[in-house]
Amino acid sequence: MSNYPFSFDPKESFVQQVSDWVSDVFYDKLPEFGFEVRDEQIYMAYQLERAYRDKQTIFAEAGVGTGKTLVYLLYAINYARYTRKPAIIACADESLIEQLVKQEGDIAKLAKYLDFTIDARLGKSPDQYICLNKLDDARASMDEDAMLYDDMYRSLPKFVHSPETMQAFHSYGDRKDYPDLHDEQWEKIGWDVFQDCLVCAQRHRCGQTLSREHYRKSTDIIICSHDFYMEHIWTYEARKREGQLPLLPEHSSVVFDEGHLLETAAQKALTYKLNHAVFESIITRLLEGEVRESLAVAVEESIVQSEHLFALLDVHSSPVPGSDRREIAWNDELLREINRFCDMIASIEEELVFESGLYTLDEYQLKIVEEHLEMIQLALGLFKKSNQLISWVTEDKDALTLVIMPKWVKEILTKQLFSSKMPIVFSSATLSVQGNFDYMSESLGVEQALSFSVASPYDYENQMKIQYAPLSSQQHLEKKLTATLELLQQTEGRALLLFRSKEELAQFKQGASQIPQFANYQFLYEGTGEISNLIAEFQQNETSCLCAVTLWEGLDIPGPSLSQVIMWSLPFPSNDPVFAARRKDAANPFEEVDMPYMLLRLKQGTGRLIRKQDDEGTITIFDEKLEDAAIKEKVMQIVPSGVTVEQLEL
Repeated sequence: MSNYPFSFDPKESFVQQVSDWVSDVFYDKLPEFGFEVRDEQIYMAYQLERAYRDKQTIFAEAGVGTGKTLVYLLYAINYARYTRKPAIIACADESLIEQLVKQEGDIAKLAKYLDFTIDARLGKSPDQYICLNKLDDARASMDEDAMLYDDMYRSLPKFVHSPETMQAFHSYGDRKDYPDLHDEQWEKIGWDVFQDCLVCAQRHRCGQTLSREHYRKSTDIIICSHDFYMEHIWTYEARKREGQLPLLPEHSSVVFDEGHLLETAAQKALTYKLNHAVFESIITRLLEGEVRESLAVAVEESIVQSEHLFALLDVHSSPVPGSDRREIAWNDELLREINRFCDMIASIEEELVFESGLYTLDEYQLKIVEEHLEMIQLALGLFKKSNQLISWVTEDKDALTLVIMPKWVKEILTKQLFSSKMPIVFSSATLSVQGNFDYMSESLGVEQALSFSVASPYDYENQMKIQYAPLSSQQHLEKKLTATLELLQQTEGRALLLFRSKEELAQFKQGASQIPQFANYQFLYEGTGEISNLIAEFQQNETSCLCAVTLWEGLDIPGPSLSQVIMWSLPFPSNDPVFAARRKDAANPFEEVDMPYMLLRLKQGTGRLIRKQDDEGTITIFDEKLEDAAIKEKVMQIVPSGVTVEQLEL
């Protein structure tokens, strides 16, 4: 039986044969089942043919409704079978992953209507799984949810609690399995960056570990998040040095869905977090054997220095309004103590060279500690070039964590991703700025790429209406709540409410709770449950309202369940260290940083409303900045041609 859904001729170009078959799919096969022939899909298919033929990077900007997902899936699956390496589909977040693999999603449609089996497996991020150690701690705590966590523990598969042999792969511990837990409850039991999985006694029965062993065996596609793919890139060499497999197997191609968000994911993956308690627990492992006195002294001095450094950070940092982060007031003393800490770690590394020759330390434990020390040195080394890093501190349970993030990631991406000879597809409705892809290319380090743009096929002029009200969240909260209530009455709910930040969402939630009429509608708030479950409930309960911060892009709810989009404010970037650093480096921060970000996100948010040919509805934008003629003009430029824009009379 052929490995491909077409008759393969080894004498002809494989990619050309795939392209011919894809044309048949869109012109003949899918229309038999009621699918509409879309010229945009055919055009995109021919463009992707070039990328796969020449193994190049391509920016595939395709508007809402072009069916771009079907196109890249067909190429990625066939190319994976040809090379015998799976393709990676990296989505912007976990909710987009769930939409791709849901029962009525695009993968299921292809398998059903083209009558061929697709081996698609999920590679979810570690923080989407229960940490068995944290679950044990939560059960033993005096927390009000201790009984809830105990019930969760008892519901885990039997092999987790006993030495029984697992007969077949059994997925468990996924965040999606616990839809009713709000974010704060999940954080107490979910994996976090301070968990040292390498030396965990339960790692071989961990849901995260078992899932990794399963998805690595996929023959067609592995679906993961941008964050997870960037973590794979960042840890690739380190894991090989430790004798471990990389997070993802060797693959044939990569598709970055909602690719305009990749830079943020890359920065997040390259971020290092240093916590005194965690450092102490790691470094004291070196004292478990019979070590030389000089090493023991070096370890003790580093612990004292770490404690001193974090005490200074506590003194020289202050809260940032509207954020859970604290800004560091850098001075010569802080930088001097960081350099002293680096020198102490270097001394320990030198001592370990001598100690390893004496075989007094466990070889595996030694390798783990050395890897941690190398990562700490790499992160702290950025302070010697302070213009290349972004840093801040966070506080949790009276303990500080120093967060260190490289300002630019393009050098790493150029070397470890774009230098690989394989097709790399960036897919999104918003990849260019006024038709130019230079902004994406320069920020990501793409030196050479193909690109194209195709518009949405929808009749926005007759399907969409946009209205705005120049109201401030602070000064006009009551007016915004009253106007929102009137809008919800017009559509009997059926609304997506988008917020710029968690603080804005909380403000709305608090304000709505004080107005009795809001109780007539069911509100689903991001953070009160697992996100894909909230999305499914929003779609199924037609008159409900979904309130979210992260769903400006990717959300696909066709039909009357989403009849209007209400934007609580224009999505300008928040006042966090990342954007603060970018503003400092810009000649005109507002024009070079804030406006491009806002316009891309606004365009994505606008795309949530019309998802099929007979959809229709209204978008309402609240923001006093729309009284600024220059900002209003920029906003008008991204409005689909022919769409009516009116000021809301209040």
